[in-house]
Amino acid sequence: MVQTRFRLPLFLPAQGSAETEATIIEWYVREGEEVDKGQPLAQIDSAKSAFDFESPCAGKIVRLFYQAGETVPYDQPILEIETDDPSMRNWIPPAAAAGLREEVLAPQPTPLAPSSQGVETISILGIGGYLPARVVTNAELVENFPTITSEYVYQVTGIRERRWAAPEERPSDLAYRASLAAVADAGLGIQEIDAIVVATSTPDVAMPSTACFLQAKLGLRDIPAFDLNAACSGWLYALGVARGLAMAGLAATILVVGVDVQSRLLDLQDPTTCFLFGDGAGAAVVGKASRGHRIVEVVLGADPRGLQWARRLHPGFVVLDGQMDVDPWIRLEGQPLFRGASETFATAIRQVLGRTGWEDRQVQWVVPHQANTRILRAAAKRAGIDLERFFINMEHIGNTSSASIPLALLDLRPQLRPGDKLVLCSVGAGLTYGAATLEW
Repeated sequence: MVQTRFRLPLFLPAQGSAETEATIIEWYVREGEEVDKGQPLAQIDSAKSAFDFESPCAGKIVRLFYQAGETVPYDQPILEIETDDPSMRNWIPPAAAAGLREEVLAPQPTPLAPSSQGVETISILGIGGYLPARVVTNAELVENFPTITSEYVYQVTGIRERRWAAPEERPSDLAYRASLAAVADAGLGIQEIDAIVVATSTPDVAMPSTACFLQAKLGLRDIPAFDLNAACSGWLYALGVARGLAMAGLAATILVVGVDVQSRLLDLQDPTTCFLFGDGAGAAVVGKASRGHRIVEVVLGADPRGLQWARRLHPGFVVLDGQMDVDPWIRLEGQPLFRGASETFATAIRQVLGRTGWEDRQVQWVVPHQANTRILRAAAKRAGIDLERFFINMEHIGNTSSASIPLALLDLRPQLRPGDKLVLCSVGAGLTYGAATLEW
């Protein structure tokens, strides 16, 4: 007996009771294609994991309702299929299909002033970095989680190991090592630095600033030295500030440092945070010069709708014993942070490209903050730029917060040629975001 074919919508299965949506990373099928039951149809990123969405029946794909890179609410169908499988006539969609949709966060593109013509050239003259000696592998951290494997951590985060600072190392110590390397790379003497901007969310102490501790270690006097905190976007904020100082004539040669020591702020029983973070410092020397790597444009912003998505309620880089009646650890809200970060990355990239006047095809490399690979895959899809052009180096150093972009530039440098066009971009707690265009 010939079965009559009929059409029905398919919904994504929710990966957790609190989730409301997921992102399509890649379609494995196209409209009009015949598929088998159990055949993977798409790669999906949810807040908890990446997974293959499999067909519950054999049939023909009639329509794909979303494109790769788009977010799919669990209460909306992802595709329509035509099948003759009688068991599908009474198919009940996942319970999430009746759930509520949550507001999607993405900064609304705001009109940007056109790039100024005839401004002085502000360039990165040298870069440097420092990573602590101790290597912490996934195998060491999963000992607290019997149901989690090292390979699963890598698949979800893109990280196999990270560096953690020694007990005697302070953020200013890491910053000092990175700064020496950057000044040497610039071909300058320490005394030629006339301002210091340090981006950190883990200062040595509440005050004085880590920049002042760094100034003392460098033996400098009578120059501006201050910290700023934009979390993982901090180094791009500091780069923008340094560019402004140079353009305003307030400083000619500025040391820009991103440093964070997050390892002592991790709840090692919390799988949403303990696998992500590594310690490190990255630095650059910025100044007025025709040599070096020209900073073309910088775009900065923040959206307070993300205030609670990445947070720590107590300042500093250590947790003191017996002190507090507030949660001292770094906490992340995985689902909204994943969604908001991937969308904000893409928006920041589009904004800075628009302000610069570049098309995405002209860009050789995107150098993002190394958040995790799931966020960056989704961001690449949303931005319409091949993931192969996103430089990713977190596998062996983890998420180093404000240090991640200068450390990535160091690793990428052997592959760069003069004239290459780069986009630097980041998203951080707040929700802060930044992007810059750079000509190598």
